[in-house]
Amino acid sequence: MDLPVPSAVGAQLAPRPPKLLERLRVHLRTRHYSLRTEVAYVDWVRRFILFHDKRHPQDMGPSEVEAFLSHLAVDRQVAASTQNQAKSALLYLYKQVLGVELPWLDEVVQAKRPQRLPVVLTPSEVRDVLLHMNGTPALVAQLLYGTGMRLLEALRLRVKDVEFARREIVVREGKGNKDRVTVLPENLIAPLQAQLHKARALHDKDLDAGLGRVYLPHALAVKYPGADRSWAWQYVFPSPVRAMDPRPDARTGQPMERRHHVYPESVQRAVREAARRAEVNKPVSPHVFRHSFATHLLQAGYDIRTVQELLGHADVSTTMIYTHVLNKGGRGILSPLDAL
Repeated sequence: MDLPVPSAVGAQLAPRPPKLLERLRVHLRTRHYSLRTEVAYVDWVRRFILFHDKRHPQDMGPSEVEAFLSHLAVDRQVAASTQNQAKSALLYLYKQVLGVELPWLDEVVQAKRPQRLPVVLTPSEVRDVLLHMNGTPALVAQLLYGTGMRLLEALRLRVKDVEFARREIVVREGKGNKDRVTVLPENLIAPLQAQLHKARALHDKDLDAGLGRVYLPHALAVKYPGADRSWAWQYVFPSPVRAMDPRPDARTGQPMERRHHVYPESVQRAVREAARRAEVNKPVSPHVFRHSFATHLLQAGYDIRTVQELLGHADVSTTMIYTHVLNKGGRGILSPLDAL
């Protein structure tokens, strides 16, 4: 005779619903948001909840959101872009995950980003900084200045996207999830080939250890089994060490040990240290090489549409900021003091 299951036991057997932050994480992954966006959004929602003494967002409204954003701006004094990122994270949480319409969120003031001119190095300053660098960070920095790529675009570069014969590099899934083509400097052909030789040795070592499966975007590892082990898909700048991927494997759903690309922080540190040793008295970061690439091309007489395509700007008005760098300053106008 079958006995009824006690309600307490039945309650124990029932699966627990996922917690809010886990729901947010899964929602972002199923819509192919980048890992960096996922980490940032989850962190902002966690901060929002902690700021309001662990109250559930479903029980809060515009006053709580505005109080949190004001806290960031006034007490923490974060940049406008940081405050806007926090607002975007909360907007995504309420509208996409909780399914709550947010007519009130439009009333929350959007921080206005200040219009600033980019930091640009002179050719001699670029040369001095590069001369004070060595190893993989030096090659990455040369690639940034020689191609106009963003730092993560360079670090995520795959072997198959370096076209030596055509002297071009295909930048995949750049900002705005757009592909584009940029120039491969002739001076970097030999150094890049040497880098690929070192990367191939690491990949062969991983294959011998039964590993060597690189991360592929959008579950391509499921669509093309074996592609994640092929040489063509490997990173040009692989990390010297392997690590556990925070995302589960697309095929098995299990944790996977992979060789990631070089961490951006290592390049950023190397660039800052090189600028200090070169005595360049400007705030120098890897992104400054991109600014310098665009400005120096315009100075050399290339038209702005060409520069726009190389940089991957959706709107030419974004590229126009570099013309402001050219037009202002000592060479743009004649000072009345010099006319005396």
